Amino acid sequence: MIRGLLPNWPMSDRVQGFSSQRVGGVSVAPYGSLNLGAHVHDLPAAVKTNRKRLTHHLKLPKEPCWLNQVHGNGVIRISENGYKDIPEGDAAYTDCANTPLVILTADCLPVLLASENGKELAAVHCGWRSLASNILGNVLAEFKSPPNKIHAWLGPAIGPKAFEVGEDVRSAMLSLHPELACAFIPHEAKYLADIYAIAAQQLQFHGVKSISGGGECTFTQPRDYFSFRRDGKTGRMATLIWRT
Repeated sequence: MIRGLLPNWPMSDRVQGFSSQRVGGVSVAPYGSLNLGAHVHDLPAAVKTNRKRLTHHLKLPKEPCWLNQVHGNGVIRISENGYKDIPEGDAAYTDCANTPLVILTADCLPVLLASENGKELAAVHCGWRSLASNILGNVLAEFKSPPNKIHAWLGPAIGPKAFEVGEDVRSAMLSLHPELACAFIPHEAKYLADIYAIAAQQLQFHGVKSISGGGECTFTQPRDYFSFRRDGKTGRMATLIWRT
């Protein structure tokens, strides 16, 4: 049985979101069992079956447009016709109905965005490199709606007690927004970083006021989530958004 999280945000039922957990698929260890990433050396047939199961479980209007994620700050605009080839980027935006957007994670933070009127949607893959290169600002620039009319939801990611980073990561973040210093706690010559707080503060900096979610740690919940930091060779969860 496929399980996952639903965004707890003030959106109409026309806008649907979902973040998958690791159960309910056919992949075997170390990808057990609902691995949705085609790039992690799992059996292609297993990934194909898992993606079909997810599409059926969510009653999606059509197959999502999967991205080739590169830990950058590129935003792909998805039309109702989708793409012939897999586009390269770490965020997807659409203003089309029945056009599911999806991103994959296994510790990085998935962020869903939706305009208050429900017409504009985005899914964002927020690893530290993408956050440090202003991917959230780039995505919000695609919206016609003003930031104070956009709702954000933060999905499962590596939590602040497990996300150990070096000075290079902290410096990269602070060079973009110096006020993010409070999201880094010194820990044994390194830092523990709060990726939820980093994303939330960046969203607030750009004018987004409605922010929900956060707090689900992928690293400390091995029964529910894949974690690259914890396991190395592992699967990927999917976070999706679409509207009818």
